[in-house]
Amino acid sequence: MKEQIGLERLTGLIAFARAASLGSYTAAARTLSVSPSAVSKSVQRLEQQLGLPLFTRTTRSLTLTAEGRDLHERALRLLHYAEDIEQAALAARAEPAGTLRITAPLPIGVHILASALPRFQARHPKLTIDLRLGDQVFDIIETGIDVAIRVGDLADSRLISRRLAPHRLCAFASPDYLARRGVPRHPDELAGHDCVNFRYQSSGQPLRWPFKIGDRIVEITPAPGIVIDVSDAVAAALAAGGGIGISPTYIAAPYVARGQLVPILTAFAVDRFSVTALWPESRRGSPNVRAFLAFLEEVFPTPAPWDACLDAVQDTAP
Repeated sequence: MKEQIGLERLTGLIAFARAASLGSYTAAARTLSVSPSAVSKSVQRLEQQLGLPLFTRTTRSLTLTAEGRDLHERALRLLHYAEDIEQAALAARAEPAGTLRITAPLPIGVHILASALPRFQARHPKLTIDLRLGDQVFDIIETGIDVAIRVGDLADSRLISRRLAPHRLCAFASPDYLARRGVPRHPDELAGHDCVNFRYQSSGQPLRWPFKIGDRIVEITPAPGIVIDVSDAVAAALAAGGGIGISPTYIAAPYVARGQLVPILTAFAVDRFSVTALWPESRRGSPNVRAFLAFLEEVFPTPAPWDACLDAVQDTAP
């Protein structure tokens, strides 16, 4: 007769599966809402119980042993089965409750989502919202995320996706800068202007500025006087007269409303990718996810209100 698995060993398997998937006890602890030391101790006890080394540890990383790799695949299946059971129970409950885990890029979280969440939580007071912001792309199934908001049309057969809004990019500059240097009428004229560019933190690469010229999308990388790796800081530098730069409309719109930025080259502006919601197939029946997806239709209406800032076009040079 097989020995029944104990609660302590089951806890260790869950901690091990998360730590192996994410590469650190700290990251695993964050998804499990426990301390890193608790994850470490659970994994160490599991190793003692099994009599197997599961990780090769250094001060910087965790590396699976050969035995650990085999056990990781099995532990992941166990974790997924457990999540399926939880989601089936949630689906049987009509009212959203428990914890809803959401991830989004930092700018979208700051400018669009965060201010809307109190309204959503007020409608569903039994629901706790866990919003995680950052540009790191990770496996949302393995990290237990319910809904991810991402920029781009990202295909994953394990995920369901819904387009929320266009991710519209446009060139902007301050009225003061345009008064001093003039308004460019064509992207080719940017070579004669000061430019502020965005650099991706994940790759270190500068943003290539997209413009629709005729029936083509042309990308250019102007020589910038200032390079910044946070999009909000790019908008702030532009508002301070730093030059011309590219910004998503949802970031630039408040500056335009205050008269600090003016959209330029709007005839050449493009929708660069889309803002997309993704969620695991296993969450399809979750009342938490269903309620949040319905709420996202309010948060991202069509047309998007922040795109209206492009109506404040600088038609003539000051």
